[in-house]
Amino acid sequence: MFFILLVIIIIFGEWRLKSYFEAVYDFKKQKLICKDSIRLRKYHNSGAFLNIMEKKKKLLHAISIIFTTVIALFFLITLSQKGNRVLKFGLSLLLGGAFSNTYDRLTREYVVDYFSFCSPWEWLNRIVFNISDFCIIIGTLIITLNAS
Repeated sequence: MFFILLVIIIIFGEWRLKSYFEAVYDFKKQKLICKDSIRLRKYHNSGAFLNIMEKKKKLLHAISIIFTTVIALFFLITLSQKGNRVLKFGLSLLLGGAFSNTYDRLTREYVVDYFSFCSPWEWLNRIVFNISDFCIIIGTLIITLNAS
């Protein structure tokens, strides 16, 4: 039950955060937080990570749906098995993040990103993230490390 709840919290929490940034922030508004190390701002990502495939939306939608469905099926199969809580945790993060971003792609035609880092590296400062991105990255790392 915990793992299903975690997926729901990620999906609902991201929906609320993205809706907030859509309603309150315009594209020029920025706010620095965490001792000026994180910049809050609104960005519409029409593609995948770093706008990859932004010109091939139908293909990106199909890939997102297939990926999210496969993860959901694997998650459900894994839930029915005893043990392996680490794998279940990683799958929960991955599924919650994937579902949230896929939902955005299908309903808004873009993914709402809303924060970036203030670092010495200009390339990193230009990338705008959302919580789902980190759920996907961390979930994938947990699953990979668990498999080895």
